[in-house]
Amino acid sequence: MSGHSKWATTKRHKAAVDAKRGKIFSVISKELTLAARDGGKDPEFNPRLRTLITKAKQANMPADNIERAIKKGTGELAGVTIEELLYEGYAPGGVGLIVEVTTDNKNRSASEVRSTFSKGGGNLAGAGALAFNFKRKGQILLSRDKMDEDSLTELALENDAEDIVTEKEHYEIICETSQYDRLAEAFDKAGIEMDSSELAYLPNNLVPISDHETARKILKLIESLEDLEDVKAVHGNYDMNEALLEEISS
Repeated sequence: MSGHSKWATTKRHKAAVDAKRGKIFSVISKELTLAARDGGKDPEFNPRLRTLITKAKQANMPADNIERAIKKGTGELAGVTIEELLYEGYAPGGVGLIVEVTTDNKNRSASEVRSTFSKGGGNLAGAGALAFNFKRKGQILLSRDKMDEDSLTELALENDAEDIVTEKEHYEIICETSQYDRLAEAFDKAGIEMDSSELAYLPNNLVPISDHETARKILKLIESLEDLEDVKAVHGNYDMNEALLEEISS
């Protein structure tokens, strides 16, 4: 989605965060397990794990949960095998969606994702059908009242940000995936709480959506996908203005 669409939906999601806290913990727990499995349990030598621990703490995830997830990744605690999967599909209005999944049962995940697309008026596509229209990048969103533009630009460029976009209410900072952990950590060390921070699939081309009913169906499908236990994130190539998003939310 576009940067301002992402910002508007980020604000929208914050209102429902408490109701989904258990889901948030589940997603972060799986990410911690994968990071520890791939890079070891010491955050000093594992930047991905270090970033995720910070993310877990910001979400108020209990320390015991964090430690348990890491130990599952290193094999110190018994656990199931977790896989990372990517699904591609279409939402109403011809909007493309990339769905990131972390799961211990890929058959269950495939069935749930396919069913959710179908019920939401979309359809699941084959592997590679949409991925070419997205690029994998680090993306950070930050409210403008948290940092002045000059300070933000200096911090971002010192930590190899690729692009900085200043919008009416927020900044959008983009970086290569290899620089994401460093950039996120720089904001954390500066005491700046990011409104959104993730490795995202950013679209190369956007599909403008102005019809109220189509927009409602797209957002409903995305929310239904995000509610699935195994879904880590959903990325789309839609562009909706903030007024339309607020109208749908009211």
